Amino acid sequence: MARTALVTGGTRGIGRAISLALKEAGARVAANYAANDDAANAFKDETGIEVYKFDIGDFDACKDGIARVEADIGPIDILVNNAGITRDKPLHKMDSGEWDAVIATNLSSAFNTSRNVIDGMRERGFGRIINIGSINGQKGQFGQTNYSAAKAGLIGFTKAFALETASKGITVNAVAPGYIATEMVMAMPEDVLNAKVLPLIPVGRLGEPEEVGRCVAFLASDEAGFITGSTLSANGGHYMA
Repeated sequence: MARTALVTGGTRGIGRAISLALKEAGARVAANYAANDDAANAFKDETGIEVYKFDIGDFDACKDGIARVEADIGPIDILVNNAGITRDKPLHKMDSGEWDAVIATNLSSAFNTSRNVIDGMRERGFGRIINIGSINGQKGQFGQTNYSAAKAGLIGFTKAFALETASKGITVNAVAPGYIATEMVMAMPEDVLNAKVLPLIPVGRLGEPEEVGRCVAFLASDEAGFITGSTLSANGGHYMA
């Protein structure tokens, strides 16, 4: 029987690749999104994947949104906490709103979604939760104290949650991508990309979103049942934790 997967931020960039990889692996996929209706509807038309708009930074919105997903396509077996935002600025110039927004979307959201699926997973004796971290949560990054703190927090969340769920047939893992060829990264000036980013990546290129998608699809599979509490770095050798 096919598993049901929910991917937050699942219609664009890395999230889009994850949604497609899980669909290719046989899952029934629901893709959450935050604001861009046109992009979400185009994604749905192109892929046949159902889309659900709700704010993952709000607990009650997650509760209602997940209830809609489960009513439409079935109990969630696979949760991918992928959605994230940036509000980059050195700490001495950052305001509390920029801090709070990133922590809510990139870290608190993992609690909001996980808390609303974990009881069902425990009852059924199966679950896969994959949190999308970042190389910058492992090594830090100038101008990203909020983002790096949130992504580092996801790694700690992953380890503790994995201990709590292991005996129930539920695994919790993280994937920490490096520089991936998404719209955000490709918007960097070419000279900056070539001079300051690519020389730091031993494999000599950016990663592809599909490469992250395949990492998630593996961790979501039955074959990955002995892997929990782990962080899989997909960064081309840029940082080896």
